[in-house]
Amino acid sequence: MDELARLKESISRHAGEGLTGTALPGVSVVCSRATTEPLGSMAEPTLAVVAQGVKETTLNGRTFTYGPGQFLVVSVDLPVIGHLVQASADEPFLAFVLELRPARIAALLLETASAATTRPGAADPTPAGIAVSDASLALLDATARLLALLDTPDDAATLATGVEREVLWRLLTGPQGATVRQIGLADSRLAHVARAIRWICVHYDETLRVEELAALATMSVSSFHRHFRAVTSMTPIQYQKQIRLREARARLLAQPRDITGIGYAVGYDSPSQFSREYRRMFGAPPSDDARALRDAAAVSSI
Repeated sequence: MDELARLKESISRHAGEGLTGTALPGVSVVCSRATTEPLGSMAEPTLAVVAQGVKETTLNGRTFTYGPGQFLVVSVDLPVIGHLVQASADEPFLAFVLELRPARIAALLLETASAATTRPGAADPTPAGIAVSDASLALLDATARLLALLDTPDDAATLATGVEREVLWRLLTGPQGATVRQIGLADSRLAHVARAIRWICVHYDETLRVEELAALATMSVSSFHRHFRAVTSMTPIQYQKQIRLREARARLLAQPRDITGIGYAVGYDSPSQFSREYRRMFGAPPSDDARALRDAAAVSSI
C-alpha cells in the first residue's frame, strides 16, 4: 500500500464526521461525506494534509485549492473562508491535521540549526501566513505512521513525539520550510507580526493605532506595514475589520434583533458604517443575514 493510501485508510478508521480529535496531542483528523457552503473561521498555526477530496481556503479574496497528496500550512491566526468542494458518501473528504506548536519547532531548530538553515528558502525574511504545496512521499509516510500509532497506545506513549518531530523535520526541509521555521523563532519577523495579530484579536473592539502595534512588534511603522501585509495579505485595519465583522456575525445568532448594539459592541461608532461594511463582507445587510443564519441553524438541528 502506498503512502497516500495508508494515510487515507488510517484517517478513515479514526475519524468521525467533521473534525475529530485523537489521543495524540495536537493531532486531529477530518472526514466529511458532503461538500459544504463557504464558512468563515479563524485558522490557527496548522498543518493539514489531504488524503482524499478537495478543499478551498480563501484569505482576503485569494483562494488556495488543495487535494489528495497536498498540504496546507498556516503560520499565524488568520480569518479565512473554508469550502469543501469535493466530497461524497462514497469518497469523503479526508485530512490529517497537526497543530504547529512553536515550542516543538523551536526545540527541533536548536538541535538541527545548521541543516535547517541551509535548505532552499530558509532565509526568506517574511513568508506568507498561508501556503499550499505538494507533500513529499517522506511527509506522507511520516503522517501515516504517526496516525498508525493510535492503534498501539503503548507504542504511542514512547514513539509519538519522535514521529511528530519527523513530520516537522519534513516540513522544515520542504518547500514551506521558511514559513514553518519562523513559527519556531521567537525573534523572527513572523513572530513579531503574530504578537500584533494576537493584540488585534483580543482588542478588536478598540481603536487601532498602527504606531502602537508597530512598537509592539518592535518595528518601524513602514516596516511593520510591509511585513504585516506580507504575512496576512491585509493591512492591520483590514485585518481588524474582518475580526470585528466575524464576531458581529457570531453574535447575531444569539441576538438577532440587537443589530445596532452588536455594531457598537464590536467597535463601530456608526450603525450605517457597520451595516455597509457588513453587507460588503457577507453579501447581505445584518438583518437579512441574521435571518438566514437562524434558518440555516434550524435546518442543521433537524
